[in-house]
Amino acid sequence: MKLLIVEDDLMMGAGLQAALKNAGFDAHWVTDGQAALALLTQSFFRVAVLDISLPGLDGLTLLKQLRASGSSMPVLMLTARDTTRDKVMCFEAGADDFLVKTTDMEELIARLRALVRRAGYVGRICVGNLTLDSDTLVVTKEGKLLSLSNREFELLRVLMEGAGQVISRSQLEASVFGSSRSSDSNVLEVHIHNLRQKIGESSLKTVRGVGYSLSKP
Repeated sequence: MKLLIVEDDLMMGAGLQAALKNAGFDAHWVTDGQAALALLTQSFFRVAVLDISLPGLDGLTLLKQLRASGSSMPVLMLTARDTTRDKVMCFEAGADDFLVKTTDMEELIARLRALVRRAGYVGRICVGNLTLDSDTLVVTKEGKLLSLSNREFELLRVLMEGAGQVISRSQLEASVFGSSRSSDSNVLEVHIHNLRQKIGESSLKTVRGVGYSLSKP
C-alpha cells in the first residue's frame, strides 16, 4: 500500500523508508511540508507518517490544511516531542495516532496497519474474473496480469470496492485525483475509456448524469 513519510532528518527518513518498504509498504519519503503537500495533491496515499518539526510548512499546519481540504487519509504523527500538550495539539489538528521517535519499528508498523484497516482498507479484492491486490499493486483478469497506470489502478480499486453500486463522478475524482481534480476536465473519462479496454467493455457501465458502476456477478 502507498505510504508517505514526511521527515527532515535524513538518517531517520532513510531508515523509516527502508524498514517500511521491507514491511511491504510502497513508501515514499519527502523532507519538508511543502513538498509533502504538493505530492499529496498529485497522488493518492493510503496513510502518512508525519513529523511535527519540519522546515517551511510544519507538520501541524500541513495536517490542518489536509483536514480542511477534506482529506480523511490516516496520519500517524512520529515526533521527538512527548508531552501531553504535544499529543493534544496533534489530535486536535486531526491526527489519527501519535508515537515518539524512540518507538520500536515493529510497533510503528503494527499501528500503521491498524490505521489503514480502520479506514476500510482491504488488501485483496475479487470481483468476477478480476483480482486486485493493493499490497503488491497487481491486477489480474482470469489469472492473467493486466498492465495499469497508477491512476487506472486506483480507479479500478474504488470501482471494485463498490462493485454493483453506482460510484459518482465526484467520488471517483476525489479518490483518484485528490484536490487537484477539475470538474471541467475530461481526464476521468480518458482513464475510464482506457480501463474499459483492459477489463472489458461490458464490465464497466456509465450511468448518465451520475457516475459509473462495475458489474458484480
